[in-house]
Amino acid sequence: MRIIPAIDIINGKCVRLSQGDYSTQKIYNENPLEVAKAFEANGIQYVHLVDLDGARSNKIVNHKILRDIASLTNLKIDFGGGLKSNEDLKIAFDNGASQVTGGSIAVANPTLFLEWLSIYGAQKIILGADCNHRKIATHGWVNNSDLDVVDFIQAFEQKGIIYVISTDISKDGMLSGTSNELYQDIIDKTNVKLISSGGVSSIQDLELLKKIGCEGAIVGKAIYEKKLR
Repeated sequence: MRIIPAIDIINGKCVRLSQGDYSTQKIYNENPLEVAKAFEANGIQYVHLVDLDGARSNKIVNHKILRDIASLTNLKIDFGGGLKSNEDLKIAFDNGASQVTGGSIAVANPTLFLEWLSIYGAQKIILGADCNHRKIATHGWVNNSDLDVVDFIQAFEQKGIIYVISTDISKDGMLSGTSNELYQDIIDKTNVKLISSGGVSSIQDLELLKKIGCEGAIVGKAIYEKKLR
């Protein structure tokens, strides 16, 4: 199972939120590039870079940070946040993203999202399936829907999606353990490569996610708060 550290960006700084609430932001480093270089120095190969400013607006905001990390490290970057148009997608790939994650766009404009999947392929386009009480949430987790997360993933799997990142918003940033029942359900009912996100608080959590069958695990606050020892 891949361990994928998260770098979330607000106002150009590396931050973490609790349950997606922007008012809870805690700044961990003024320079995200320093964070990325530290991860690479410790053997990390992948990073999940989220433009939280972009997630709240209608376009990518922090693409220069993406460019700096991509050009000054060898990390493979999955980029998300603010992907609303073909131009946004071009900006992300032109600035060094290895993969991009689309969540809100897959709900708001599935035709465009599937067009991206057709053009760039399933190795480049990740489905973001973030949920609250198993219902898909979008636009920086501000908007809730009536879409069941498993149904949502199954529908896009039928269209060719391979990689899925699923965050249980209630767990995100809480250091309270991961949504193992949810992830087991997704793995039992689909054949996607599932990347878990949210709630990791210990090495034991990661061992359980591996046992369940997750392809990767995104880890944020547990790293920054030095819980993985």
